[in-house]
Amino acid sequence: MQALATPPQKIILDLQKLNELNSKGYAGKFCLGDTVVLACGGWEGGPRYIHEREAVYDKATQSYIERKCYAARKIND
Repeated sequence: MQALATPPQKIILDLQKLNELNSKGYAGKFCLGDTVVLACGGWEGGPRYIHEREAVYDKATQSYIERKCYAARKIND
């Protein structure tokens, strides 16, 4: 039997994590208590933190993908 891979971590922002993200250029994007995930999307560079409600978990890649990017991929498939 194959072990199940755990989905990527969801983070509920506490004050420490919120301040850390603010110092990394996410200032004003999140509030205390928001649930965020690390997701890929239509931007340049690697994954970024976005609100969980703006992401879809893709079982094929075992990662979160921005909803707009995920929808565009499904249309092109």
